[in-house]
Amino acid sequence: MDTPLALYIHWPFCVSKCPYCDFNSHVRAEVDQAAWAAALLADLTHEAALLPERRLGSIFFGGGTPSLMPPATVAALIAAAEDSWGFDGDIEITLEANPSSVEAARFADLAAAGVNRVSLGLQALDDAALAFLGRAHDVAEGLAALDTAQRHFGRVSFDLIYARPGQSQAAWEAELARALSFGTEHLSLYQLTIEPGTRFATEAAAGRLTIPEDEEAASLFEATRVIAAAAGLPAYEVSNHARSGAESRHNLTYWRYRDYAGIGPGAHGRRGGMATMRHKKPENWLSAMARNGHGIEIEDALSPESRRAEALLMGLRLREGVDLARVAALSGEAVETVVDARAAETLKAEGLIVRDGPWLRATEAGMLVLNAIIASLVPDD
Repeated sequence: MDTPLALYIHWPFCVSKCPYCDFNSHVRAEVDQAAWAAALLADLTHEAALLPERRLGSIFFGGGTPSLMPPATVAALIAAAEDSWGFDGDIEITLEANPSSVEAARFADLAAAGVNRVSLGLQALDDAALAFLGRAHDVAEGLAALDTAQRHFGRVSFDLIYARPGQSQAAWEAELARALSFGTEHLSLYQLTIEPGTRFATEAAAGRLTIPEDEEAASLFEATRVIAAAAGLPAYEVSNHARSGAESRHNLTYWRYRDYAGIGPGAHGRRGGMATMRHKKPENWLSAMARNGHGIEIEDALSPESRRAEALLMGLRLREGVDLARVAALSGEAVETVVDARAAETLKAEGLIVRDGPWLRATEAGMLVLNAIIASLVPDD
């Protein structure tokens, strides 16, 4: 049987505007929950028919504010997914949640609906930083939500953003140590990046927002990996840290370049060499559902070159690296030509990558310059 399939369910609605993402147009005061539940179930049924005889290894509820999805809808989608595909015995079912008291109050019902892992968007353990990041919660409310999550879910992860303007390395190290003291099995630790078209981008262009220079950011990155590893949560991916066996199975599906189904507005998927994308705007997605019985906007066959590039881009993010023999099979090439041989030798001599049979991975030093490594290794077509 093929490797387990992953299912991503995108709930597009936010409850407040966000200064650093592109979901601002999806803020809604009210949602027709019955209509949305029916449409998501129909989209799932359509995708399941195109991926028969597979079993699910993970389900991930993500997007805007999926923790405000009615627990009955969550339960219905989980049940429909099991009916359509069947579950691996230890299936991971994750839901993203904002750490507000309103959402934490739903955790017991969401756990009863079948969610067994929660990913909390704490983002900072500093009230001033949370205000800067545009978050509605403060540290006390966030930690209360974390405590509630740990009481209701067997597996808990949360994220933090570092390399914030004015944040010293000592301050970040203290914040990280505090985060590690809560005993969760998984942490996602991201450096602040400025995305085009956001308020942060406008502030940066006007000189009112300055993020750390490359050398300072590299020092923060290195310290993060050392401190988290010493606490028993080594990095298994560029920004993700976990205890052994607690890695996100859903995200590993992406990084190992396996098939995943995506339903709901804006959801992407990979299905047997096909790239799928649903209509992004909620109203357009709903119209497509009514018209076609599914929300697909794009369904394209990926070229061998695209599959090679995507597999390398995703796989090299992992500590385990990427199996070049599998990449060669995906692209129909010889293993020797999957990456630029001359560039690989140079990077190896510089201590940035290592090769073990067909496996290629970035070293700790290489992780600091991963984007440049990938750009060098992927052959020009």
